[in-house]
Amino acid sequence: MKLITIILISIYSISSFAGEDNVYDFSWLDSDKEIYVLQNRKFRKKSRIYLGGMFGRSINGAFIDSSRITLHGGFFFQEDWGLELSYVKADGQPNTTHDSVKEQSNAVAFYRKIDTEISAMLLWSPFYSKINTFNKVFYYDWMFGAGFSTVSTFDNRNEFDDASPDSNKLTTESNTGLSWMTAFRFYISENWSSELRFRATHVNADYASENQSNEDTTEKRWIHYYNFNVGINYTF
Repeated sequence: MKLITIILISIYSISSFAGEDNVYDFSWLDSDKEIYVLQNRKFRKKSRIYLGGMFGRSINGAFIDSSRITLHGGFFFQEDWGLELSYVKADGQPNTTHDSVKEQSNAVAFYRKIDTEISAMLLWSPFYSKINTFNKVFYYDWMFGAGFSTVSTFDNRNEFDDASPDSNKLTTESNTGLSWMTAFRFYISENWSSELRFRATHVNADYASENQSNEDTTEKRWIHYYNFNVGINYTF
């Protein structure tokens, strides 16, 4: 008797399992609306290419206020795994904190700002969800990415050398660094999606400062860039 009960429970469990193609019928919704179970990925990414653009602002520049424009494109070879290439053009200017240090303390505040950044990332998109609000369902993915970047920067190390005729000229340098990001992609339609992205880049580059003897020194330090971005994507 126990064996028969176990078999019946197993059969019932298998037959009642909500598959990915199942659709729930909610009588309180409009007749033309369908609510898919959570397992269903209404918007697929596998074997699809996307292009997008973003606008971002730096959140950790002590002496620089920086904005950036990003162009990126990617391909998902699996539903959860993909690759992305991106190009960043940034515009940063010394802020009031930088000017105050120079005017009030008669000192130089060192800064390094990104000019351009080219990155390649491996993407992982393990979380898929939906929000049901105001009688409408919004679908989104939560993604992560990590990779490498080639970063072109400007810095003001020449300001530490008062005797130099080019003390106000910025120094250009190129370095390879590490980059990572996390993002929420909200689907508008089959082709269009909006995106919120937090991105970080870490570069081991020259850092200029003055030692206790007021001598100018340059050493290698890890410099970190963090920024928030908002943008839109088109998937083919």
